[in-house]
Amino acid sequence: MLFTEKEYEQRVKKTKKRMEEAGIEVLIATHPANMNYLTGYDGWSFYVHQCVIVSLDQDEPVWIGRNMDGNAAKVTTFLSEENIRSYADDYVHSPVGKHPIDFVVDVIKDKGWEDKVFGVEMDQFYFTHKTYQILNDSLPNARFKDATFLVAKVRAIKSAQEIEFMKRAGKIAEKVMKIGIDSVNVGVRECDAAAEISHAQISGTEEFGGDYPAIVPLMP
Repeated sequence: MLFTEKEYEQRVKKTKKRMEEAGIEVLIATHPANMNYLTGYDGWSFYVHQCVIVSLDQDEPVWIGRNMDGNAAKVTTFLSEENIRSYADDYVHSPVGKHPIDFVVDVIKDKGWEDKVFGVEMDQFYFTHKTYQILNDSLPNARFKDATFLVAKVRAIKSAQEIEFMKRAGKIAEKVMKIGIDSVNVGVRECDAAAEISHAQISGTEEFGGDYPAIVPLMP
């Protein structure tokens, strides 16, 4: 984990405060950035259905995702194994009517949350119409509120450790910009300049390593 367990616990606590203010009892976070923020989860799995559920009546969030991604949840999150719930591969693109959100509904019912007020991230790419339809049809006693920006508002206020990481990222960005400027010259292949930039981003500085960014180098 990039942050301490205490840091994640504070994030969950602040999120629950926002939930209470919004009249939300259970939050279903489906945006990968929000899942990472709340639990530390880091996996290349955004292309299948997954979520983190935060309930006011439970200390830890619940991570839900595909079986093969469950190991990543065990390694990268602060969650206990009982709060890492994974579904089998036959839920993915199932031709027989199974859907990953059916599994999410089963977890919700198992937790006794089926009649709660839910917050869902309605206006983002990873929350589909099918997802909302299944939740709405399968949980007739539940109510749903739009919580698209709930976690984002918590994330906007940075902790001391987050600010430190941002400073480190700034130093890496300075190095990358210099290398990028120096790499673009007459006769230099675009792919070679992009490779130099990518290398600088991932290698970072002598003090701390970097990572691949959210988008590939955009060349002039």
